[in-house]
Amino acid sequence: MFAKILVALDISDHSKEVFNKALSLAQKYEAELHLIHVLSAEEETSPIPIPVNLDEVYPAMGNELTIELWQEQWDKFEKRGLDLLQARNEEAREAGVQSSFEQVLGSPGKTICKTAKEQGTDVIVVGHRGRWGLSEILLGSVSNYVFHHSPCSVLVVPTPDL
Repeated sequence: MFAKILVALDISDHSKEVFNKALSLAQKYEAELHLIHVLSAEEETSPIPIPVNLDEVYPAMGNELTIELWQEQWDKFEKRGLDLLQARNEEAREAGVQSSFEQVLGSPGKTICKTAKEQGTDVIVVGHRGRWGLSEILLGSVSNYVFHHSPCSVLVVPTPDL
């Protein structure tokens, strides 16, 4: 039924549950697992984007120092993403599942759907944070975007407290 499973991970507590659901599917169907983390300012744990003209707002800060500090934070964010992917990839392999991973920069929903199409994915496993109503309209929802634009089936794993 499923030969290729794409699992979208972020740096959150819920990410482990999303991975576990994808791993159990991969084991059940003897499917390949591909893990993806999309680097984006939209992710809750990403560094806050800095305005281009920050020195006009806060002259004492200076743009160079601010950009340097932001770059350090972004590098740490990138490393946390890679560490997560490597750990989950190893976990999948230890469970006997063929697994690969990638970390890319982009808009999460669009990037996940594009990757699924390029790889011939049968199902995407993605988490849902629990944004509903106005907050979902204003802030968006990766799972909602993927659900409506995916080239394949989508399994949405809700947070446990929903």
